[in-house]
Amino acid sequence: MLLKTFGWSFAVTALGLVAAAFYGGWTAFGIVAILAVLEISLSFDNAVVNAGILKKMNAFWQKIFLTIGVLIAVFGMRLIFPVVIVAMSAKIGPIDAVDLALNDKDQYQQLVTDAHPSIAAFGGMFLLMIFLDFIFEDRDIQWLRWIERPLAKLGKVDMLSVCIALIVLLITSMTFAVHAHQHGGGHVDKAQTVLISGVAGLITYMIVGGLSGYFEDKLEEEEEREHEAEEEAERTGKKKPAVVLAGQAAFFMFLYLEVLDASFSFDGVIGAFAITNDIVLMALGLGIGAMYVRSLTVYLVRQGTLDDYVYLEHGAHYAIGALAVILLVTIQYEIHEVITGLVGVLLIAWSFWSSVRRNKALAEAEGKGPTSDEKAEVSSGV
Repeated sequence: MLLKTFGWSFAVTALGLVAAAFYGGWTAFGIVAILAVLEISLSFDNAVVNAGILKKMNAFWQKIFLTIGVLIAVFGMRLIFPVVIVAMSAKIGPIDAVDLALNDKDQYQQLVTDAHPSIAAFGGMFLLMIFLDFIFEDRDIQWLRWIERPLAKLGKVDMLSVCIALIVLLITSMTFAVHAHQHGGGHVDKAQTVLISGVAGLITYMIVGGLSGYFEDKLEEEEEREHEAEEEAERTGKKKPAVVLAGQAAFFMFLYLEVLDASFSFDGVIGAFAITNDIVLMALGLGIGAMYVRSLTVYLVRQGTLDDYVYLEHGAHYAIGALAVILLVTIQYEIHEVITGLVGVLLIAWSFWSSVRRNKALAEAEGKGPTSDEKAEVSSGV
């Protein structure tokens, strides 16, 4: 099972490290290995959230996620995306941007760094909306009950998450503008860029997430009708019609996953420049990391880990919220990638530990019959 799920990841790791060694010797080998570890640590929460969505898809779409999805993730986000950013910010053609990436790496790095505010605003807002929509939803299982219960009540207010996200964006852009003005006004115009990019991230979330949710609801309705049709077919002996809608629902969920992965990859791509400005090594290292994130996603789905450890999804969403805040803060201040990675890992580790405690408490409660107070404590996870 392990080899079947992670087989391609192991193969890509071997090929990537060999290619790095041929490309730049042992130094390049080490850089690619470090970048792969960086990407995995920064995107572990991505795998947990992805698994929550992917488990709703059938085996075919899971395979699409591991094939076409990987091509989009590795070549699209880790190789083409930085080049596109450079081309747009420097107002040059894609070919010239590639030439710059290969032959003038310092200038290439500077252009990507200059584009960081708009990238961080877009990704930060997209991730913030995911976190807010999760935290404001009233759910049966609550992890940090003292936070989630009152927020679930607040979540009954329509469009609250959008309002909060827009307020955060306005504060971020205004703070950036004031800071730029105090330091000579050289970047005041970028405050507007931050605002526009943040709104674009919000709109992207609402469109892709809205379509995904719409077709997911349609799929649930169709599944109910399918179940009724099966029962009718058993009674009458007639064949039931095939479901067509599942393909549309899965496609939009797949699209949502890809945009989600793109947002998660922003910090990895930007953080990679702290280690190297060589686009080839960057693509190899981050590409290996992206493969493991995808394999881990499928592993979590097939093992039913999210069903066994019910707070993992909560921890991942808190990690998303932390990453969103970090991305928005990095528009103005520098935060080390180690901190970014550790925050997500610690939150997920905490949620895993809480899940283990919950499972143990439930197992013990089955034998002695818990009181209602004990049940509430177990349900809260703390």
